[in-house]
Amino acid sequence: MAQGALAASFAVSGTSFQVSSGKLSSAGLSSYVSTNTSLDGKGHPVSMLAVGDATLSDICQSAKVKTPLGTITFKLTAGGDAGAVTAKNLIISAEDLVGDAQFGTVEIGRDASTLDKVPGAQGERGTFGLQAGDVSVAGVRSHAWSATGGTFNLRGLRVGVSLDGAGCF
Repeated sequence: MAQGALAASFAVSGTSFQVSSGKLSSAGLSSYVSTNTSLDGKGHPVSMLAVGDATLSDICQSAKVKTPLGTITFKLTAGGDAGAVTAKNLIISAEDLVGDAQFGTVEIGRDASTLDKVPGAQGERGTFGLQAGDVSVAGVRSHAWSATGGTFNLRGLRVGVSLDGAGCF
């Protein structure tokens, strides 16, 4: 991931997706500005959000895709009554992140090439970055282009597709 290598290792689909969770807690968070490029060559400005050891109360991920049949909604859910969802060294390229957050040992404006709270999550030299030793975010809502890296453990995983189905939010 050094210098954004992992994030740039594949072209994004050209369809962003929604991600939500009731609560996310992580030991380690890094973020820096970058771009994703889809196969059509279009660039998408993003914030690379890297979480170290994260626990989520639940998770919902949905994407709407236009097809000859109509708009199909792909939806993945996990956690909740099945138990916590965990992630380690996960990097999300996000357009936004909304929620009520608490950061511990925060460093805002740090050069992205020197970020060290999440292994392998550094940006280009001279790029704006921030990091925290720990973070807690309630009511997470985000629009993202990709998620890469680490491990993701999804208890109670459910995946479904439907015509004109509801997204996460």
